Amino acid sequence: MRLLIADDEIELANALVAILKHSNYTVDAVYNGTDALDYALSGEYDGIILDIMMPGLDGMEVLKKLREKGFSTPVLFLTAKTEVDDRIKGLDLGADDYLPKPFDMGELLARVRAMLRRKADFSPANLTCGNLTLDRAGFEIYTDSSEKIRLSGREFQMMEMLMENPGRIVSVDSFMDHIWSDGDADVNVVWVYISNLRKKLTSLNASCEIKASRGLGYSINERA
Repeated sequence: MRLLIADDEIELANALVAILKHSNYTVDAVYNGTDALDYALSGEYDGIILDIMMPGLDGMEVLKKLREKGFSTPVLFLTAKTEVDDRIKGLDLGADDYLPKPFDMGELLARVRAMLRRKADFSPANLTCGNLTLDRAGFEIYTDSSEKIRLSGREFQMMEMLMENPGRIVSVDSFMDHIWSDGDADVNVVWVYISNLRKKLTSLNASCEIKASRGLGYSINERA
């Protein structure tokens, strides 16, 4: 699971990064709202922890812009503001939880786990691109006119990352962080898996294809 932390208290943000990494999360940290929005718009995060009072854009503005653009990534507000009106405003904008400072690290970890569980609960059972469907429960891909093909665990994870946002480029680093986070694999393994998935899409006569963007990564798109 990959998380984004945005907090202008650099020491706190770095401490959170260390604690979350120790709990086996992949974590990026930024220290202002402008960078938070830029990173969050990449769509590469399973959850976001936002401070409200930040330079550039405040956390409320970042969340509002994300939701306006259709991003449903769960967001936990982490802030010194404890007034009820602020909590209500944040939740009305689409925040998933709200934890005031100071806080217990154990409670933060529990809230992050709960936030990510809720994301899984509300994820659609199937993802689609053109005539291609990814069955999340069965680890299978198929088209309306084909038999189902079962994917290996890592093939499934790659297809899920691609098909969650068709047309969005997923970087090689993102694949490595999400799927080969143990660090035992070389980056060339991504190309090998992409090649295998392309062959399976061809065998299904899928109307979408996996495209490479040199130096950036891969995306799945409907054929022109």
